[in-house]
Amino acid sequence: MAGPPATAQIEAEQEGVRLGRLDEFLGFRLRRVQNQLSKAFALATSDRNLRSGLFSSLAIIAANPGISQNELSREVGLDKSVTVMILDDLEKFGWAIRKRSETDRRRHSLFITEAGQAYLDEMFDILRHTEEVVEQRLSRAELNLLHELLDRVYAIWTED
Repeated sequence: MAGPPATAQIEAEQEGVRLGRLDEFLGFRLRRVQNQLSKAFALATSDRNLRSGLFSSLAIIAANPGISQNELSREVGLDKSVTVMILDDLEKFGWAIRKRSETDRRRHSLFITEAGQAYLDEMFDILRHTEEVVEQRLSRAELNLLHELLDRVYAIWTED
């Protein structure tokens, strides 16, 4: 079955598509923005073959030296088995190391390496560049408010 004529399709795109009932849901709006930001970052890093979750995991490890695998998995929002595969990659690339905890032998503490920090710095430069389009449209106060609101929404599911 053929779609609408090309001119009708172009007009619909220019006028904008109504979201209908989706307009009422925060999750849809968040996902839509996240998809756009992720696509821009993926395009900018396509030559690096990044596994999903690798960059954010490395960033969390850098910000929390000694974090456990379980804490990392929870914070990044990935299944524990996926986190193990990511950590395997991070170690293979020489960007992070796992050490047995001195206080709990069942626990691994995670640390970033110098090579990992250099890679992370490079990735943050790319990320900053990909998000410039948003920073050009929102004021610093608006961005701060958006960060605060998103953190408050996230906290709903992480409060004990």
